[in-house]
Amino acid sequence: MSAPSEVANQPPPRGGGNLFREDAILREAVAREGADWATLRLLDLGASLGRESIRELGRLANEHVPVLHTHDRFGQRRDEVEFHPAWHELLRCYVAAGLHASAWSEVREGAHVARAAAFHLAAQVENGAQCPVTMTFAAVPVLRQHAGELAFLRETWLPRILSREYDPRFVPVGGKTGALLGMGMTEKQGGSDVRANTTRAEPDLAAGSGCYRLTGHKWFCSAPMSDAFLVLAQAAGGLSCFFVPRFLPDGSRNGLELIRLKDKLGNRSNASSEIELVAAHGWLLGGEGRGVPVIIEMVNHTRLDCATGTAGIMRACVAEALHHARHRSAFGRPLIEQPLMQNVLADIALESEAATALALRLARTFDEAGERRELLLRRVLTPAAKYWICKRGPFLAAEAMEVLGGNGYIEDSGLPRLYREMPVNSIWEGSGNVMCLDVLRALAREPEALDAIFAETHEAAAHEPRIATTLERARRELREDVHVEWRARRITEWLVLAVQASLLVRHAPAFVSEAFCASRLGVEHGGAFGTLASSARFTPILVRSAPAE
Repeated sequence: MSAPSEVANQPPPRGGGNLFREDAILREAVAREGADWATLRLLDLGASLGRESIRELGRLANEHVPVLHTHDRFGQRRDEVEFHPAWHELLRCYVAAGLHASAWSEVREGAHVARAAAFHLAAQVENGAQCPVTMTFAAVPVLRQHAGELAFLRETWLPRILSREYDPRFVPVGGKTGALLGMGMTEKQGGSDVRANTTRAEPDLAAGSGCYRLTGHKWFCSAPMSDAFLVLAQAAGGLSCFFVPRFLPDGSRNGLELIRLKDKLGNRSNASSEIELVAAHGWLLGGEGRGVPVIIEMVNHTRLDCATGTAGIMRACVAEALHHARHRSAFGRPLIEQPLMQNVLADIALESEAATALALRLARTFDEAGERRELLLRRVLTPAAKYWICKRGPFLAAEAMEVLGGNGYIEDSGLPRLYREMPVNSIWEGSGNVMCLDVLRALAREPEALDAIFAETHEAAAHEPRIATTLERARRELREDVHVEWRARRITEWLVLAVQASLLVRHAPAFVSEAFCASRLGVEHGGAFGTLASSARFTPILVRSAPAE
């Protein structure tokens, strides 16, 4: 008889593996979408992020949440957020890997795909620190396009934003080696309806051309310790976008006051705040009344990251579930050998593979935006992919926890944190309804976008009639103009599933694409995971997705 302290039938801890090397699905996607040149650096990043010490940083950064200091001990405004050292180490790693700007600093074929793959890997470790790098990444094209006569943006800010050095000091940007950016759009009364914003912007002629004074509030200001923010406010000409730094060019503090930090379900390592703008200086980007078109360019890039990051979290959940099932036995045999468990594991593995394939295909549309068809695909697939991948994420994470049983519900397993991270990507930058209505708007304004989806899926549909049937169903629903908004989610789902299926039919093994099409496009579709037909080839699906031992 074993001693009471001896533990049997428990899986060994994971750790020490290379997250990129052991992910055949991600490696294949990187190669086919034009970023094979980045393989060596992704291998290096995968080895770094696979270390147990990095996983521990993720735990510590979430256990020791940010602390807001509004005033110093003398009563002077301080407006600083204190983070655990683990947060800074994670950001140092992410910035060094170029998650915040590599697609802009080394413009070449597949640059967005390479960065998306790196972002996918980082999502498996810690997601709060991805927020400031996402917003920085998304802000660069906005600043480049709309800086105009603002020389200080081009000469002082952009070189530091593109830097691979993380500099957390709360000092004027001129004395820093690197800079990160945040954003402030939503307000209490409006939420996603940013046109309802009440923050006012009035020209400050004494401060020079393009400078305004902003007065108002922001209900959500992400990453408030960023060096500057893109902020929406109402000017005389309408809703406009402004560049608002924490420090002014003369080194003095800007009128941006932190009110409180949000107590969030997940993403707890990252500070999200409420702020007051007290006659804060902001520099106009893109002209008065052009706030929404300007900020949409930024939002589209953040939506790409919402989809890619969720696909990365999915991969982490699947890897944990497979690892557990390999080493845990119940009712006389390993879990991995039990038919119904194989069905569940294979089903979430299919979901994860389809999400990764779609996310990296979407990233390629950002690389090839000069081509009309790619631009049209990007316009529709960005909100569609963001909606569907992020909507499926929480279900997959919950199923992965259930594979581990009670142990999966315990914080030490890491899965509860992954589960709590899932909803934020669905809510942030446009919730599900906003995304699906955006898909309808894109198809209404540019009908050729639907043709682009049909062209993208044509080759696969010729071999897999269920893809063609699904797309025709979506086309018929779109033609029924009456109450089409009621059906926006279903139409979006069909479009995404058709594109995912086409990617798997063309690029994945037949046992993957057949199981996906049968379960997602065919009559065998079930509402829960674990409802694949008994004809599915469970073992090869699991082998394909299994992490290294």
